[in-house]
Amino acid sequence: MSSVVTEGGRNRTFNKWVSNPVLEDYSLRYAPKSFRTWSEYAVATAALGGIAYMADQAIGGSLAVQFGFMNAFWGIFAAAVIIFLTGIPIAYYSARYNVDVDLLTRGAGFGYLGSTITSVIYASFTFIFFALEGSIMGQALNLYFGIPLAIGYLLGAIVIIPLVVFGMSLLSKLQMWTQPIWLILLFTPPIAVLFGKPHAITDWVNFGGNSPSHAGFDPLLFGTAAGIALSLIAQIGEQADYLRFMPDKTRANRGKWWFAVLAAGPGWVILGALKQWMGSFFASVSVANGTSLDQADQPIHMYVSGFSYMFSSPFVALSIATFFVLLSQVKINVTNAYSGSLSWSNFFSRILHSHPGRVVYVFFNVGIALALMEANMFAVLGHILGFYSNVAVAWIGAVTADLVINKPILKLSPSYIEFKRAHLYNFNPVGFGSMMFASVVSVIAFFGYFGAYAQSYSCFIALGLAFVASPIVCLITRGKYYLARTSENELRKHEHESMIACISCEYEYEKKDMVYCPFHTGPICSLCCSLEGACHDVCKEEPAAAAARTQAA
Repeated sequence: MSSVVTEGGRNRTFNKWVSNPVLEDYSLRYAPKSFRTWSEYAVATAALGGIAYMADQAIGGSLAVQFGFMNAFWGIFAAAVIIFLTGIPIAYYSARYNVDVDLLTRGAGFGYLGSTITSVIYASFTFIFFALEGSIMGQALNLYFGIPLAIGYLLGAIVIIPLVVFGMSLLSKLQMWTQPIWLILLFTPPIAVLFGKPHAITDWVNFGGNSPSHAGFDPLLFGTAAGIALSLIAQIGEQADYLRFMPDKTRANRGKWWFAVLAAGPGWVILGALKQWMGSFFASVSVANGTSLDQADQPIHMYVSGFSYMFSSPFVALSIATFFVLLSQVKINVTNAYSGSLSWSNFFSRILHSHPGRVVYVFFNVGIALALMEANMFAVLGHILGFYSNVAVAWIGAVTADLVINKPILKLSPSYIEFKRAHLYNFNPVGFGSMMFASVVSVIAFFGYFGAYAQSYSCFIALGLAFVASPIVCLITRGKYYLARTSENELRKHEHESMIACISCEYEYEKKDMVYCPFHTGPICSLCCSLEGACHDVCKEEPAAAAARTQAA
């Protein structure tokens, strides 16, 4: 059973998954203060625990093999700088207003339905990288246990589901408990290699892989490498899924709050870039130790080579490398499955006006990822990530422009994040139009229609066009399409109440999650508002027309 509505939309009931906040984690709502009981440290640790993935090493190794050391190194650096800078405002607004990246996108220039497209973009990120991480897990199971890859992929997907069902409550504990051992296993192998093989850095710098420029710099190869690395720009969405549970910023905790937001928000890419360089480094080490170029970008082979400098027994090195890979993949894929379930929940609730529960979309997201794994997406990793980058970068570029230009400088975008359907236009051309324009142009460039340089730098084109177009469209429209209405005064009689009962589902929620509904003639929560299909957005009409439509209904 999903939601049930009777009597013109009243008496909405939800199944027990939706009404259980431990399972649901306020997937379609503002995260209320009563649920945000974690410290700044706990939230930051949980958020950073989610970047334990091996995709960084796989991408770094793949870039080194395809483009050589120099192009891979500087491509990773350029992507990291862009990701860090664009991640700062997104992390701040998510933590400040306690919303996930979908709700933030609604109020950052995309509108209520406009952000459904970005929900799919973000959901695509989660299942693409779930599939990549699951493939890495399957490779480890195959090498250690001899399990066929197809079965290993299935096992790697199934084991994640029970861990992610209980949302943030379990994920925060899992990430904190496993973080120390993961950090030790991450950094000891490269240190051991440097002590055991003094010329390892020289070999890395001279590593050419299959690159036409060998280890040297080539501007076309650099641009392509940076574009692939930029596919990770949407990771800030997963960081925001944790950051929305940050405690309120006060004068007393201001320093800790900012440190946690910056470390767990854009700060993820510092460790991410180091891991990509580490993957590039280990690819050269693996090839020097006899691994073929075709397998040098597989993390299990990287870490077998790394741990062999710590342990003389090949079996021990393989065992610890397998344990490390499996631990890393579990830590990240619980986050991929969790974030994907949030994104799919947001998408389908607006399209179908029904919400069976976040848990249902855990299965949906994992199922798509499993299909990609079985189709051997790892073999075409660079092509998939290169194409995806164009759309993801255009999205993040448009959101960032709204947060850093349209709100504080132009002051045509509301200073806060408005996420409620009743207050938003369905489509806002500022963000939605800018993203679509930048995406189309950059994808055309990606397929080579504008020449070789535009093809290599298509992601930079996407970022530049989105970032410039957003304030231009905002100025042209004078910010007209941000707010369809406001109704704060209509809830004035509840101003002394900490919780307000929803007239539809009858549950109580904090005032920030509530809005006055003329269709129901009372306060309604943001989720019931999203799921209401009979009102036809009567709240956004002129008062006389709204009254007539409500009376007719």
